[in-house]
Amino acid sequence: MKNGKKILKVLLTIFRILVGIVLAAFIIVVCLQRFSNNKISFFNYRMFTVVSQSMTPKYDIGDVLISKQVKPEEIKENDVISYLGTYGDFTDKVITHRVVGIHQNEDGKYYFRTKGDANIVEDPIVEEGQIYGVVVYRSAILSLVYRIVGTKIGFYLFIIIPILFIIGSEMIATLLDKEEERRAKIKEKEEESKLTRKSKSSKKE
Repeated sequence: MKNGKKILKVLLTIFRILVGIVLAAFIIVVCLQRFSNNKISFFNYRMFTVVSQSMTPKYDIGDVLISKQVKPEEIKENDVISYLGTYGDFTDKVITHRVVGIHQNEDGKYYFRTKGDANIVEDPIVEEGQIYGVVVYRSAILSLVYRIVGTKIGFYLFIIIPILFIIGSEMIATLLDKEEERRAKIKEKEEESKLTRKSKSSKKE
């Protein structure tokens, strides 16, 4: 019975730790992405979420893309890049579109022509300093999580319920520990009482 309780405690602890790590990592990544305007990268990688249909059918709304920071000269035509818009409706927005043309001026600086696969008109010219990186991966798992969390039910399932579970399981574990301590003290007192009675009976004999 005691071994069973110990195993259950260990499993609950491991599960709480795993849920906590996943939840913390998810929240940290989302917060860094949204509040840093993607200026922070992890080992030259950044994460972006598609918010329009301009790249359909290649990428759809809610897809999570991973881009890698590369040198301007390494970017080729047909690469999909993520960049910070600086003109018109693109201003301060992260755009993920395909490179349809590359130019280099006399100073050696690169300029890129880009366009969404589903768009008819090209974007304003993109300078090399605007580019965050080339898209190298679409995460199916993160895309699914983002789509689910984007709904009210998903938010409760993936954020609220795990937090409540961690808090609740921690409280239950604390109560169980206190109960075990209480029972141990009662047992200890009973043992002392038995020893006292035995001692008294032996003295009478």
